Amino acid sequence: MVEAWYMDESQEDQRTPHRQQPNRAVSLEQLRRLGVVYRRLDADNYETDPCLKEIRRAENYSWMDIVTIHKDKLPNYEEKIKTFYEEHLHLDDEIRYILEGSGYFDVRDKDDKWIRISMEKGDMITLPAGIYHRFTLDENNYVKAMRLFVGEPVWTAYNRPADDFPARKHYMEFLAEEAH
Repeated sequence: MVEAWYMDESQEDQRTPHRQQPNRAVSLEQLRRLGVVYRRLDADNYETDPCLKEIRRAENYSWMDIVTIHKDKLPNYEEKIKTFYEEHLHLDDEIRYILEGSGYFDVRDKDDKWIRISMEKGDMITLPAGIYHRFTLDENNYVKAMRLFVGEPVWTAYNRPADDFPARKHYMEFLAEEAH
C-alpha cells in the first residue's frame, strides 16, 4: 500500500525519506483531491493481468514501455537522476507502474508544499498534466517501471516556472474546483 507524507525542508540526500517530525501523513483522499490517482496491481503478472488490461482500455493507454533506473542499466545515469529530480510539469498525464524496486514521486499540494509518495512494486500512479512534480530513487537505488501514454509518448518536461501552459492553467482550475 502506498504511503505519502509532507516533506521536511532538508537539502540532504534526495533518496532519504525526508519526513517531518512529527510525521504528517497524507491520505489517498488528499492525493485524489490533487488529481493524483493511485492503484494497486499484481506486478508479478503484469504481462497477463486482466486488471491492467482493463485500465489500459478504459484510460486509452495505447502505448507503453519499461524502463530500468539503475546505474548499471540506464545510460547517463547520474545526469538522468538529476534531471528527474528537477521540479517540472508535463502537458500530458504521467502514468507509472512499479514492476520492481522502489522510489519516490514528489508532488506540490495546493499550498505549494512538497508531498512525498513512496512507490514500490505493484503501485501505479497517475499524475495529472500540469502538476509540478519530480522523481527520485530511494536508498535501494533501483526501480523498474512501466510507462504508459495515451497515444504517442511525449517526453518533454517543462521546468518550473511553467505557469503559462494551458495544462498548468487547467490544473489550477481543477484545484480551485476541488477546494469548493
